[in-house]
Amino acid sequence: MTEAVRTFTCFGGACTVVVDGTGPAGAPEEAVQKVTHSLLEWHETLSRFKPASELTSLNRDPRERVPVSPMMARFAQAAVYAASATGGLVDATLLDEIEHAGYGADDLRGEVALPLALMRAPARQPGGPHPAARWREIEVDVSRCTVTRPPGVKLDGGGIVKGLSADVVGEMLGGHNGFVVDCEGDIRVGGTGGVRRVLPVASPFGGGALHELAVSEGAFATSDISKRSWLGQGMRPGHHLLDPATAQPAYTGVVQVTARAPTALEGEALAKAALLSGPHGAPGWLRHGGVIVLDDGSHTVIPPP
Repeated sequence: MTEAVRTFTCFGGACTVVVDGTGPAGAPEEAVQKVTHSLLEWHETLSRFKPASELTSLNRDPRERVPVSPMMARFAQAAVYAASATGGLVDATLLDEIEHAGYGADDLRGEVALPLALMRAPARQPGGPHPAARWREIEVDVSRCTVTRPPGVKLDGGGIVKGLSADVVGEMLGGHNGFVVDCEGDIRVGGTGGVRRVLPVASPFGGGALHELAVSEGAFATSDISKRSWLGQGMRPGHHLLDPATAQPAYTGVVQVTARAPTALEGEALAKAALLSGPHGAPGWLRHGGVIVLDDGSHTVIPPP
């Protein structure tokens, strides 16, 4: 058997690694084991929920310039990239805001049924950037492994960590015949053999797959508002994806976006930007193709160019 598969808990959900063929990371089982170890280690490093994590330490550090690990430097660089590429729609500096909105603990496992949340949600409107644009104040030196920012500017890993991690694993496994790494919805596919993978796009309302996407090299990322959701004061619904402009959970008329991209990090940024932009703005972000799901359950497939 030339293919090894492992699914495990990481990044607050399920991660899956598939390796086909022997390569630079070893035989398939050995490669899967190495990748699993790396992903779990990065989760420990980049989680805001762990008091001893490096991210928590960075956010609390009173110095303006902070020495960091290579992976932390790459994460901070990825956060700046995502914000810059989306005009501030994907903003990783909203840690205080997301905690104030109700997502302050890692044990937020329940989900509010999406139809109920939408019924009680406020009027739909597209999102916008945060007026402070704190991400512009972050400077990263990857070669020297330093992050410079005004003390008090805090970073939240969120989906950026998942996309970045999938891409770094892709660098580790690129010399194998084929691989898939799924970091809870941020998926990177590749390998030397051009193995074609068919990936289903599930409906956030339940039921079967809405569409299937095929790829032998590249990435997909999905952003949706059905997970990590809750009912707050006055039975007001909330979820983990904020509109930076209002610092409130975003209800834009779009409930899920799957974005195709060359990298999982880019796919993550494009999917979130599309969801936050609402039905009229969402298609413009899917320059590599993808799937958009609206409030009413309807969906649109944007073909790749």
